[in-house]
Amino acid sequence: MTIGIGGKSPEEALATLSNMTQSAKEISKEEYLERISKAQAYMQQQGIAAIYVNAGTNLTYFTGTPWYASERMVGAIIPAKGSVEYIAPAFEESTLREYMVIEGKVNGWQEHESPYQLFVATLNRMGIAANNDNSPRIGICESAAFFIFDGIRQLASGYELINAKEVTAFCRARKSDHEIALMQQAMNMTLAVHQATASMLHEGISTLEVEAFIEQAHKKVGASGSYFCIVLFGEATAYPHGVKNPQILQPNDMVLIDTGCQLHAYISDITRTYVFGEANERQREVWSHEKSAQLAAFEAAQLATACEQVDQAARRSLESNGYGPGYQIPGLPHRTGHGIGLDIHEWPYLVGGDKTALEVGMCFSNEPMICIPGEFGVRHEDHFYMTEKGPQWFTEPIHSIDNPFGLT
Repeated sequence: MTIGIGGKSPEEALATLSNMTQSAKEISKEEYLERISKAQAYMQQQGIAAIYVNAGTNLTYFTGTPWYASERMVGAIIPAKGSVEYIAPAFEESTLREYMVIEGKVNGWQEHESPYQLFVATLNRMGIAANNDNSPRIGICESAAFFIFDGIRQLASGYELINAKEVTAFCRARKSDHEIALMQQAMNMTLAVHQATASMLHEGISTLEVEAFIEQAHKKVGASGSYFCIVLFGEATAYPHGVKNPQILQPNDMVLIDTGCQLHAYISDITRTYVFGEANERQREVWSHEKSAQLAAFEAAQLATACEQVDQAARRSLESNGYGPGYQIPGLPHRTGHGIGLDIHEWPYLVGGDKTALEVGMCFSNEPMICIPGEFGVRHEDHFYMTEKGPQWFTEPIHSIDNPFGLT
């Protein structure tokens, strides 16, 4: 039996876990103000008069205001110069103020009124007016629903509407030390959950039972539960995001578990793949090829290197072992990695065509999965962040196929 896999009851496995969140500190008001200042400096350099950030993670990132996007327009206007102002239904103002970290004027619209007209009127009142000699550039949140963009577009004659991603991604892609510390702790929490989960596997357990255990385990380490959870056994491991029906664990099955949690809104995301029982030669070979590809990507991730070159390094490793070529299967059908932070998938991406140069503070998954439909798949997923000396792992890669967690 693979070391660390099986042998404990769910109760015994849970007993190995404890709350890991005591030292984690929320993002402060001062850091939110620094983010706004950074965005405004960039906007001034690029000739962008203002951006609109919609309810969701962009609004949270800049203002500390958690609010879910819906059919009602809720968000904030960040001008290149001046104070942040909010757009929201009038009846939500009191609730919105309860959640605000960065306070600002709330421009409220009644249910029968147009929030888009209010948005344009607010720009004018803030001194961002369009005229014959001036077409201010206004960034619209990349995550806003089309109906919001369309509603603004129909009334924004004289303005040049652009994608606010130019500003939001610029700021969010380069994480502060505090952000990295929160993500590090979230990753530590999920890695502990992975190890506990592996220890309680047994023949006949279902993927649904494992998912339920992981939910409990994430709560035990201090999270609100699993942010997401994918559990796959056997041939189902060949499909990156799973299959329709649950599976039952059989001896010598490949096991793939991909899960994460949130800590003060920052996300963890780790995948572990190992064998329940004794690995055969085919499983060992593919598992090793995956580990080599992950290492090749990590070694390629140097400062000033384009994101797509990291993806290319992983594919060269895989192709040298007979996979692909390119995105063909058997092989790696998806990107090598994604940015991560308040969203599980953020800009930039380790994928062909993304020429963004790696800079200090950028954080990525490293998961060049090998998919072999009809047999199994292997995904080793850990994350790294860029330092002045190059890439640094949040969690060390899986140890070996016979001892996945490096237990002594």
